[in-house]
Amino acid sequence: MLLFNKKIEFYQQRVNHHLSHFINDKLIPCHLLNDAMSYGALLGGKRIRPFLVYAVGEMLGSKLETLDPLAASVESIHAYSLIHDDLPAMDNDDLRRGQQTCHVKFNEEIAILAGDALQSLAFDILSTPIKGIALSTQLKMLNCLAKAAGDQGMCAGQSLDLLAENKQIELSDLENIHHLKTGALIQVSVQLGALSKDDLRTQDQQLLDIFAKNIGLAFQVQDDILNVISDTKTLGKPQGSDIALNKSTYPALLGMTQAKEKSKMLYQNALHALSQLPYNTDLLQQFSQYVVKRVF
Repeated sequence: MLLFNKKIEFYQQRVNHHLSHFINDKLIPCHLLNDAMSYGALLGGKRIRPFLVYAVGEMLGSKLETLDPLAASVESIHAYSLIHDDLPAMDNDDLRRGQQTCHVKFNEEIAILAGDALQSLAFDILSTPIKGIALSTQLKMLNCLAKAAGDQGMCAGQSLDLLAENKQIELSDLENIHHLKTGALIQVSVQLGALSKDDLRTQDQQLLDIFAKNIGLAFQVQDDILNVISDTKTLGKPQGSDIALNKSTYPALLGMTQAKEKSKMLYQNALHALSQLPYNTDLLQQFSQYVVKRVF
């Protein structure tokens, strides 16, 4: 895992630098708003989605300078979603990444606006000309990110998740929720990296989609498991919150043993897709292992 550890740290530093630039290095009408945006976007985080943009793009031969805005745009969407997730009207959490959530640190009104602004910023970044990306490809990237973030992706999944609280749902319904709520942004991260190569074969794109779909769901299954077996200090957010909100989870529906088996099966599916690609997939294989073995 040495390669993975070095690369994820490198990518974290790189996307943080560019996010800070996009948020702060401009004329700022309201400093409080930008402070809240910086707080929500730059206060730690694993940077899984930017990692996938960079890892897939570099695997395919794209330059880091081309991938920087793609990584920053998808992380900006993710940051906005976390700020809004933590709000009193949603999960009502006061801890994120071991620190106060944005609405606790500032106030609820500014947190809502900071999330809104980060969502807009993502499309500002992605719609600005990018060296090495054709305008037609850039338009496709914008469309992919919009679908993944909105009513066909993350927001739809969050809505279904809220509607499922205090209800017993089927496993297929839970998988649909998580493919949308968590998986959509993970899948679009892989898509953005893949789109940076303008002559990628259709079959290779399809294999990357299979990889992304399986590893995205595996990420959520592991999240559900950790919410039960880990602790607040390790997670950096409230442990047991799923139980407190009476949410359907993989451990709740399958039991812990079967939930862990589900994670392993998804991991193997992801590896099988990677094994068929004519590229060096070592880094993505290590990432897949990290997803199912992580402790926070």
